[in-house]
Amino acid sequence: MRGLKNILLWNLMAAVILLGQARPNVKLNSQSSSGLRSDCAGNLMRLSLDKALAVGNQLEVEAINGTQHIVLTPSLAAQCGYSMESDPWGNTRIYTSLMGCYVDNKDDTTFNVGLRLQMYGQSPSDVASHDVTQTCSYSRWASREVLCDRNYMEVSKHMATPDAGAKGQAQDVKDDLQINTIPGASGAAHGVWKMTFFTPEPVAMVLMEAEQAGYTAMTTSTRLVMRSPYNTAETYSEDVAGVPMAVFRASVYYKAPHGLSVENLAAACPTGGTLFTEDVISWHIPRRVTPLIDGSFKILEMHMGINGQRLDKSQMAARGYTLSATDFHIVIEIPVGSPDGYYKSHAPDYQYHITYSVEPMLDVLWRGDDTQDDTRYKVLFPITTPLMPRPPQAENNTVLEDRLFSVHLGTFLHDVVLRNITFSTGVLTVEECNSRGFAVQEHSLPHGRKSFSLQVPFDADVVLKHNPEPLVTVYSLPLIFAFLILPEETPFAHPVDLEASLQDVVLPTITGTCDKNVFYVHVKYGSQGSSFQTMVGPMQLNPELGEAYNLKDNGTHLSLVVPYQAKATGFEIINSDSVRARLDILLWDPINNWVLGDFYLACNFPLMTTNCYPNGTMTALAVKC
Repeated sequence: MRGLKNILLWNLMAAVILLGQARPNVKLNSQSSSGLRSDCAGNLMRLSLDKALAVGNQLEVEAINGTQHIVLTPSLAAQCGYSMESDPWGNTRIYTSLMGCYVDNKDDTTFNVGLRLQMYGQSPSDVASHDVTQTCSYSRWASREVLCDRNYMEVSKHMATPDAGAKGQAQDVKDDLQINTIPGASGAAHGVWKMTFFTPEPVAMVLMEAEQAGYTAMTTSTRLVMRSPYNTAETYSEDVAGVPMAVFRASVYYKAPHGLSVENLAAACPTGGTLFTEDVISWHIPRRVTPLIDGSFKILEMHMGINGQRLDKSQMAARGYTLSATDFHIVIEIPVGSPDGYYKSHAPDYQYHITYSVEPMLDVLWRGDDTQDDTRYKVLFPITTPLMPRPPQAENNTVLEDRLFSVHLGTFLHDVVLRNITFSTGVLTVEECNSRGFAVQEHSLPHGRKSFSLQVPFDADVVLKHNPEPLVTVYSLPLIFAFLILPEETPFAHPVDLEASLQDVVLPTITGTCDKNVFYVHVKYGSQGSSFQTMVGPMQLNPELGEAYNLKDNGTHLSLVVPYQAKATGFEIINSDSVRARLDILLWDPINNWVLGDFYLACNFPLMTTNCYPNGTMTALAVKC
């Protein structure tokens, strides 16, 4: 929907790469050169400026008026019939009304338009200047022409011989008549001296007062012209067939070649009337623009256009555009995503959204049944859809067999760049990720879309691990992707949590042997390393016990030498010449209360239970069980 905030900004900062040093002035016509193209579009001259020319520069537009160069500020542009539309990347279109203040008008048929584009870099000496001249021919003027541009409303009317009443009314103030001029406008003295606005209450102004208020009123060789910005005090809003319209009405008193006269002029331009779905933009314009039409009328022509240029039926059909009329509205329908418009990324509340913008034009010619006067009604109407949420979708392509996390995140528009990724250990730029072996890639998709992918090995230090079961490892990779939207550098982020589960735990293994006096125990660590406790018989292995049992640990194994008579052992069978002793080893996970390894070793050790001595004594060994 058109908003008054769309009043153009004539100082445009585009993108980030600087142009070279100052260039000589270049004069152009309709042929394309240096990224500039000018052409004629009915009662407008259109200048297209490619982003490659404006990138990195501040653009200032001047009107060429003979030997003068007038800087077109936003207020002067609206007053004098100039407008500009630019996308966020610097592609720019400048429109000049052929009835503009500084257009060289030859008998209302030939119009010479001159513009100077000043492109300033970062230093005062870094400036490029381009002069553009274009000659347009336009002779099929309707009796009345109403032009609705982005920042102004314009009406021009063929000057007719005044009736006696109007002539007499003007004669009353003949003695006070003062002719005012606007420099460079057709080169002739202007006949307008006074006007009365109806808001709806009458407000009278002489020409100088009207100009100070932002209006333009002038005569050409055959036409009376008036122009008003949208935000003037005498402009009011009116609902017409459910569509909000900006309206101005005025009676204009002027001196024509045939004497003093008065004409009633009015313009009404839509400021709304758009409906949106996810797929289609519908623009409704009143079929009967009541501020401009009194009686019955007939539509003679009806055309649709884009960016100020008409389209024929085959062009409309190829793009899926429709132009139709109901009892109350003229309706233009445009598919969202048409190549004549552009998408833009946004991040309100750090959430990813997109909009689609396009600039349709309506050109209608109607004729009143009573007056036989015809009216050409031309509206240029930039439209931007409401914000459409497009939360990124993460596709988990993790390959368990390769022990590799792989995620694909998208889709995004081309104006989104990946800035960095936050891992559990900290933030890494894209370059840092790739240097550490985390493959980050950007993928180009059809229709100007893109996506990003990331691959991280399971054994990377940024991956978190835990074991829900003794043989199962769950690998977790929490991520926050941080993005920037260009050229505004608007930040937003999107979290992704990846998780993979594998039965990949190798438990520790225990082996053992015996000799005549001791148990030899060997423990080979599993995939979890030494993250367990060791029970030797009923006792937990501690440094003191480890010293007693000759503990040795090389990081992958541990070994113990336990005498069969140690407190940790137990006896199973006692014979006259041997004893069967047993050693139990238990590997324990104290966090989860899991038994990781359970081993026992029983061996027969030689034993002399009784001994007889020459002195007649005897000893007996009693084993305490």
